[in-house]
Amino acid sequence: MNVESSARLSFRLMDENDGELLFELDQDPQVMQFINGGKPSTWDDINNRFIPRINAYRKPSDGWGLWQVNISETGEFIGWVLVRPVDFFNKKPLWNNLELGWRFKQTSWGKGYGFEAAQQVKIALAQRGKAEFFTASADEGNIGSINIMKKLGMVYLKTELHKGPLGGINEVYYQVNAN
Repeated sequence: MNVESSARLSFRLMDENDGELLFELDQDPQVMQFINGGKPSTWDDINNRFIPRINAYRKPSDGWGLWQVNISETGEFIGWVLVRPVDFFNKKPLWNNLELGWRFKQTSWGKGYGFEAAQQVKIALAQRGKAEFFTASADEGNIGSINIMKKLGMVYLKTELHKGPLGGINEVYYQVNAN
C-alpha cells in the first residue's frame, strides 16, 4: 500500500533502517512529554524496544507500520503516523479497527502537518476497505493530539486509566467509522 503525497507532505513506510530518524525525533523533551514525561529515548530504547515493536506489527500490504512524514518541498523529516490494529499487543487484536497515532517534531507544530498527514494516511487506509473503524488515544492533557482526532472526524468514546511509563494516566479514546 502507498500513501499519496498531500499538498505539502510526502510519505514512506519506515523500517529498521530508520533508527537515526526515530532517535532524532525522540530527543526533544516536549515531543516526549506525553509519552514518558519528557525523557529522550536512548539508542538502546530505539534498537531494542522501539524497532522490534515496529517490526512486529509492520505489514506493508495492509499499510500497517510507521509512515514517515516529510515536507515535500525540502524532503525534511518532521515525524510519523502510526497504523496498527487496536490492541495489537494484547491477546485479542481488533483486526477491523485500526489505531492511528502520530509524533512530530516541535518545529512542525501549529502548522496543520499532523492533521494533514493523519488525514492522508486515513484516506489511503479507507480506500483499501479492510478497516471498519479508526481509533486514536492520547493523554487527556494532550490537547494538540485531541484536536487532530476531532479534525479527523473522530468522536469521544471513553476515558480509561492507562498504566505506562508515567504511572497511571487518564487516556482519552476517540473513534470514527472508516466509511
